[in-house]
Amino acid sequence: MLSADFSRLGEELLRIEKAGADWVHIDVMDGMFVPNITVGPLVVEALRPLSDIFFDVHLMIERPERYVDEFAKAGADMLTVHVEAKGNLKRTLRKIRDLGLKAGISLNPGTPVSKVSKVLDLCDAVLVMTVQPGFGGQAFREEGLPKIEWLSDYARETGHNLEICVDGGINRETGRRCAEAGATVLAAGSYLFKLEDMASEIALWKTFGER
Repeated sequence: MLSADFSRLGEELLRIEKAGADWVHIDVMDGMFVPNITVGPLVVEALRPLSDIFFDVHLMIERPERYVDEFAKAGADMLTVHVEAKGNLKRTLRKIRDLGLKAGISLNPGTPVSKVSKVLDLCDAVLVMTVQPGFGGQAFREEGLPKIEWLSDYARETGHNLEICVDGGINRETGRRCAEAGATVLAAGSYLFKLEDMASEIALWKTFGER
């Protein structure tokens, strides 16, 4: 949603759903963990009655535990927090799950995948950032691909039903490469929103990674 027309967020949400997306990815930025500021719980709450689509709320904020209750009440289906953020990570993930939400962990391009290995048992999803978080429209960074492969191997070997998500610089080519590496969820913004026929593109993306 970061690349949506913010003067028409409700319409943009319905456009995404109509085009066939399974999730909507909502970036929350606090001006501290990242330099930009976006939306808060009130916006999520305003959008929630418009659609039953899965709300994947990505908290790019410091000490995210402070806001877990508010985003849960606002209607989030999953909250994803950063391994690099200040605060007690395990306590935050447990709190998210205790509220009945899916819990996700995200890691920046420069963060090794080993940093999340000790909390994977508390996670329903891992979000691999393939750009530095904070701004849309950045180019895809290659160092995310080995992380996706490692997480895919982990999920297969352990039987953990883990969603492997990727966000940043995703287009038709990079999306295909991520899916082939093992990604199960592609979060795309600027590339998709500029398309006239978003539905055909999303339908194509759903074939990525098929064997």
